[in-house]
Amino acid sequence: MIDQILSYNKRFVAEKGYEPFITSGQPDMKLAIVSCMDTRLTKLLPNALGLRNGDAKIIKVAGGTILTPYDSVMRSLLVAIYELDCQEIMIIHHSGCGACHMNADHFLHLMRERGITDEAIQEAEKHVNLNKYLDGFHDTEASVRRTVKAVQQHPLVPKNVVVRGFIIDSHTGELTPID
Repeated sequence: MIDQILSYNKRFVAEKGYEPFITSGQPDMKLAIVSCMDTRLTKLLPNALGLRNGDAKIIKVAGGTILTPYDSVMRSLLVAIYELDCQEIMIIHHSGCGACHMNADHFLHLMRERGITDEAIQEAEKHVNLNKYLDGFHDTEASVRRTVKAVQQHPLVPKNVVVRGFIIDSHTGELTPID
């Protein structure tokens, strides 16, 4: 698959397919979005919001959640705020999210099936509680509220940054605000 992608990429560059996507790298709308990495949202999310390339920084991560106050999602938001002058943040979870059903025991079983040793799992446990790390959430609205609150109450996020939460319908793209 990767070799096919590399072949396509050579043609894309040679034919200057990149020209419609040229932008400064700064988010024109001063907007950052945290959303799920679900493939249904790859094109649906920006199109449902009317975003063009360069309008917003979109941070995609499993479940669209922040696991700890200093994880890579928060780091990306801090970069968006301070280096890229983002003034608004949208937290967007979605309907039918697989993270809603994630279970750490199931993940650990799958890892062992694919050859991950108990020693490797124990080593990982020295760095993170795998039961919390690999578990999902069971209430999408509550997860949106937790994630919004984590950003709003973060000690390094200025109080004037607007943070709002939403759920997007994975089929229609309809946004539902979560207060």
